[in-house]
Amino acid sequence: MNTFKLKSDYKPIPDQEKAINALCGGVQNGIDYQVLLGVTGSGKTFTVANVIERLQRPALIISHNKTLAAQLYQEFRDFFPENAVSFFVSYYDYYQPEAYIPSTDTYIEKDSDINELIDKLRLAATTNLLTRRDTIVVASVSCIYNIGSPREYGHFVFEISKGVKIGRKQIIDRLVDLQYERGDFGFHRGTFRVMGNTIDIYPAYQDEGVRLELGEDNIKDLTIINPVSGSQITDHKSPVTNFVLYPAKHYVTDPSKNKNVFEEIKRDLAERITFFKKNGKELEAYRLQNRVKYDLEMISELGYVKGIENYSRYFDGRAPGDPPYTLLDYYQEPYNNDWLTFIDESHITFPQIRGMYNGDVARKNLLIDYGFRLPAAYDNRPLKFEEFMRRIPGFIATSATPSEWEVGMARESASILRSKVTRFGKPVPYQVRSTLDEPGVVQQLLRPTGIPDPKVEIRSARNQVSDVIDEIKKVAKRGQRTLVTTLTKRTAEDLSQYLIEQGMKVHYLHSDVATLERSDILDDLRRGKYDCIIGVNLLREGLDLPEVSLVAILDADKEGFLRSEVSLIQTMGRAARHVEGRVILYADNVTGSMERAIAEVERRRKYQIKVNKKYGIKPTSITKPIRERLVEEEEESVLDKLFEKTEKTYLKLPDIELDSLTPMDKRKLTVKLRREMKLAAQDLNFELAAEIRDKIKELEF
Repeated sequence: MNTFKLKSDYKPIPDQEKAINALCGGVQNGIDYQVLLGVTGSGKTFTVANVIERLQRPALIISHNKTLAAQLYQEFRDFFPENAVSFFVSYYDYYQPEAYIPSTDTYIEKDSDINELIDKLRLAATTNLLTRRDTIVVASVSCIYNIGSPREYGHFVFEISKGVKIGRKQIIDRLVDLQYERGDFGFHRGTFRVMGNTIDIYPAYQDEGVRLELGEDNIKDLTIINPVSGSQITDHKSPVTNFVLYPAKHYVTDPSKNKNVFEEIKRDLAERITFFKKNGKELEAYRLQNRVKYDLEMISELGYVKGIENYSRYFDGRAPGDPPYTLLDYYQEPYNNDWLTFIDESHITFPQIRGMYNGDVARKNLLIDYGFRLPAAYDNRPLKFEEFMRRIPGFIATSATPSEWEVGMARESASILRSKVTRFGKPVPYQVRSTLDEPGVVQQLLRPTGIPDPKVEIRSARNQVSDVIDEIKKVAKRGQRTLVTTLTKRTAEDLSQYLIEQGMKVHYLHSDVATLERSDILDDLRRGKYDCIIGVNLLREGLDLPEVSLVAILDADKEGFLRSEVSLIQTMGRAARHVEGRVILYADNVTGSMERAIAEVERRRKYQIKVNKKYGIKPTSITKPIRERLVEEEEESVLDKLFEKTEKTYLKLPDIELDSLTPMDKRKLTVKLRREMKLAAQDLNFELAAEIRDKIKELEF
């Protein structure tokens, strides 16, 4: 059995060692909920990695946004190179949920651009959880959404063994059942191709393919291949005797059960149509009957339909109102409660988890009331917060600014343990005592580098743009970087464009930037391609940017979520990775949030300087290598050469000879054009947007 092996050139400093002992002791002795209160740069991720290695349990780390999840994934991948570190976030680059607007009688069909690379990583995560114990999954809050039953997913595996008796047609039928598409002219993830007595399969969740060479009635040979060249991979020169293939999608239907499932769906459909007709809603009844009839025909013929997740309750065998199967069930199924949950930046992540269910229900109400979906669509949903809490074995929440809720949960959990110790007279291990001294809350305020929290300065907001330009230039001359935060996406983009016109190297960063591109932009900042990043809320928690010595917060006195005490402390913490780190708050008034945030930063700074002086620690800036890209970019293709591109969108739509493109190229081009269509519309260039829309229709015809 594989074990977790942490690889690092660093050893925990005493402050980290104390935290590791306390957290591990807490888990081992039944403290279900704990908080690691660690300042920015104190090495919370390294502490968590040590906890995982010491406890040797599978782990789930939940982050509140994709950028931080990507960064954490890279860090844990470096810490555990020999173990299965996986990435599980929403696979949509663009997502428009199905919706209905009664006031204008507008039905909006579900529309999305699925990122195939992220889809691969999601499938790899669930496969790893079902096949090996040494698995760490870094996830966003998408881990509480419905992905189908782990039992069904695990049940549908195809065990391929050398010498086993099976015919060519049986193999092809089995691959189709697993949602693999035949692609003799376009071999990519989730497809297979047939060439005489050879079948090549490209699993949806890995970068290698498998080749089956068939005899008269058996599998004669198995080979691991490069899916592009088709050649055998040198790392797998030793004979391969068996291979386990998992489904290409999380939603898989069992044809043998479809008859019973269809009957149940038809009964619910008949009841709903009767309900509509009794209430004089003939249109809704007609609409629903056509929709469900079409969906059942597609599932019967293809085993899949767009929106199949709305019928997942039937295929999963769940009763109405039962919670959906999520990533958490892929932990519970093989490990019960013997796994760890870490909530990164818990003060943001927990509220996100709480809010997902209500937003989903509000949208579904209209779809169901107006006949677009059966009531079973309610059960394709995220978990309610109480359901989430019941499905995790406990949590370790990490944050520089934990909320009262998680601190209260931790203290209560620790006090329950303390009462049990008193009642039953059990000895308390040494490592738990520090946890009990601060009930459930473990503090980690010192940084391995000795860097204290940054100095904070308040300046007038009247000339904030010209002043921040001067500051960015000064910082750039010293070979350092700057982060600037604004209140809106539009302001970030406009300010970025203005600074570019001034000859400065800057880029904006906000939630509309594609998931994997965000990490690349931040890496480019570190490399020096940019001197400054201008952003909104993505520049708050968790970003590890040692080159940043200045954080400038524009309009700091605009009281609200983005300028709350917690937000200000988190944003100011981005400057705590550099020995010359400082913060400028541009404000004409000192709000209560500003006052409290500055006081907390000053308190920590005084404590850190005091300890440094006591032990003779000289602060040194963090040195950290720039990691490989999350997913390596493909070489420039013929599609990239087609476009004449500006900073924001294409100047014009180029001539594209559709007949010269392969089916795979057409798919890639469609995704690229959809993105550019949206950008053109945002720039109010509606003529270009319409032209791109028409070209997309040609491609899809």
